[in-house]
Amino acid sequence: MTESKIAVVTGGSRGLGRDMAINLAKKGIDVMLSYHSNQSAAKEVVAEIEKNGQKAKALQLDSSNIKGFDDFFNRVSSYLISEYGNPNFDFLINNAGTGLNQPFIETTEAQFEEMLNIHFKGVYFLTQKALPYINDKGSIINISSGLARFSFPGSSAYACMKGAIEVFTRYLAKELGHRRITANVVAPGAIATDFGGGANKDNQEKRQIIANITALGKVGEAQDIGGVVAFLCTKEAQWINGQRIEISGGMLL
Repeated sequence: MTESKIAVVTGGSRGLGRDMAINLAKKGIDVMLSYHSNQSAAKEVVAEIEKNGQKAKALQLDSSNIKGFDDFFNRVSSYLISEYGNPNFDFLINNAGTGLNQPFIETTEAQFEEMLNIHFKGVYFLTQKALPYINDKGSIINISSGLARFSFPGSSAYACMKGAIEVFTRYLAKELGHRRITANVVAPGAIATDFGGGANKDNQEKRQIIANITALGKVGEAQDIGGVVAFLCTKEAQWINGQRIEISGGMLL
């Protein structure tokens, strides 16, 4: 019997995280997902994963609150011990996040701190706390953004944190190589979800602008992202390391 592979996905209750979790299950990977406040949505994802024949568990987590990380991994390890007999897992997908659309000149320190805590500081220290539980030959996948490559007004604070994540990921790949743990970045382009107020889904003017600057001529969908994240958790992807993979349909080439 093949030993189960297990992934932890932060922010897995909706949007891109939901699609990642479901695609991981389709690859035969069991999933633990975190949610911030929407427990009912998280339960729906768990049910969907279980329909695919994989185990799933949803746990509450505020990804910006470093003080809560020890408790989170205590709950993670307790569940894993009860279900699998050991506290370890294979894949960490740092996906949780919120958006901010604010001109640089109007960005407040509080807004900057919020972006810092959830998109960089939180990811940095959540990964540090996770490391003792990640199996050798496992993978860490950090979610960045096309906005770390190209620039749109109003995204400076958010994009700066994603730029930091991309540098951080390369350091992870270098420093964890002795354990054969890979670390990569997935950078979505504009995706039609509720993220950042849902403009990419609902604002037709913005959708047309995005389509006009994208080689494939349309706005991306959540299902365009999850399969790539799942692929990075397969044996076929084990030689991909320290890379940034942009999934944007060819925005601003």
